[in-house]
Amino acid sequence: MKLSHLSETLIGSEIVKLGGEIREKIRQGERIYNFTVGDFDPSIFPIPKELEDAIVDAYRKHFTNYPAAEGNLDLREAIHSFVKAEEGLDYGTTEILVASGGRPLIYATYRAICDKGEKIIYAVPSWNNNHYTHFVEGEHAVIEAKAENNFMPTAAEMKPHIKDAVLISLCSPQNPTGTTFRKKQLEDICDMVLEENARRSGQEKKLYLMFDQMYWHLTFGKIEHYNPVSLRSAMRDYTIFIDAISKIFASTGVRVGWGMGPATVISKMKAILTHIGAWAPMAEQKAVAYFLGRKEEIKKFLDHFKSELEERLTRIYRGFMNLKEQGLPVDAFAPEAAIYLPIKIDLIGKKTSEGNKLETQGDVTAYILNEAKLAIVPFYAFGSSRSSAWYRLSVGTCKKEQIEEMISKLKEALMKLS
Repeated sequence: MKLSHLSETLIGSEIVKLGGEIREKIRQGERIYNFTVGDFDPSIFPIPKELEDAIVDAYRKHFTNYPAAEGNLDLREAIHSFVKAEEGLDYGTTEILVASGGRPLIYATYRAICDKGEKIIYAVPSWNNNHYTHFVEGEHAVIEAKAENNFMPTAAEMKPHIKDAVLISLCSPQNPTGTTFRKKQLEDICDMVLEENARRSGQEKKLYLMFDQMYWHLTFGKIEHYNPVSLRSAMRDYTIFIDAISKIFASTGVRVGWGMGPATVISKMKAILTHIGAWAPMAEQKAVAYFLGRKEEIKKFLDHFKSELEERLTRIYRGFMNLKEQGLPVDAFAPEAAIYLPIKIDLIGKKTSEGNKLETQGDVTAYILNEAKLAIVPFYAFGSSRSSAWYRLSVGTCKKEQIEEMISKLKEALMKLS
């Protein structure tokens, strides 16, 4: 039975496929160190108590009807105040759109800006840009980001593609790498966008930048988060921000996100989402509007939350560096931000104790899962080359007592290879 071209050609998620395999192993009683999910175990990382109480209270007050299509005014006002205080960005209520997390807002950004056949620039590894580009039948202009650039794309790499492009999709801190833009890297990209838009005539569509900063509060040590509009004020006309409570408050299931950008673009995104009905629930909107004003509670939560995340990431990083110092074929980046650690397991060409040769990175992924019981997501699941030896390791469900045990099991599996 023939269905739509979109449904017939949409590629299934590699992450979902891997997740299914892991769940089946766990169901069969295997002990798996599951570092795949970009989510949180609520028993380890619960949402802020004040936010939880506010959600419960909102339901008890019967805030169960439809919210405003663009997001309730009190929430948009709270977002305005929160973002202005925290990041120095001043977006009015007509420049803010609320939805059920970041995904509908990303989809609406693509839909509002991109037409069939138009060029969209994005880097890999990255989360879902390949699928969103497919949704709008855009032309993929893909940058394979390099480890030496923190897995972040550069202006020089984008330059050959920008002449006919309508959208650049960026994310910092990045999913899946947890790495961030350095100031000069992002300044160069902003300057390139501004130069290109100055070149285009009044009749041509401008080049827009979608900037996903979902993890921007979760930076560690001396790492600083930069955004296009703070670096170049003229970028305000061309930048659409994507943000949410999902990651910074361990609230992935609460589903409250927001986009910020030029009012003309935001109004078109609102019109698209009006027909989809992707609004955040009324009670959650009321609760978030209240919680965003609780500065002391937010600071207290983030201080503890970041400390717990950084400790896990740092301990795993040190474990990998110890394996590397022992001559084993692994590597990792020092933690910068978010809940992710980019790790490298380079085993192509190695033979198992049974004499089977690991010929592809898929073979490596399966070997690590079966022998070390370590579940991690290969960068090829995020659009990178199938030969990439890099992986995303997520600590959202990580128990501290598992870390040394996991490193030990990985070492045993690596030592078996010849």
